[in-house]
Amino acid sequence: MFSCQASCPSSAGHTPHIVAAHPEQGWSLRCDGAIVFDDTGELTADGRVVAPLRVPAEQLAIAA
Repeated sequence: MFSCQASCPSSAGHTPHIVAAHPEQGWSLRCDGAIVFDDTGELTADGRVVAPLRVPAEQLAIAA
């Protein structure tokens, strides 16, 4: 679902862009109405949830 306005510079390429960023809270609003979270999770304009991409604990670097 892409409902970006015709005046949006990205509407021709169908790549939504950030219209409001709140890095202190960990989220951004895209022009298509989706909320994107810093952990890569997403809440779309139609209410669907996209789960964040998580790295398995075994693959994380451990500080010594």
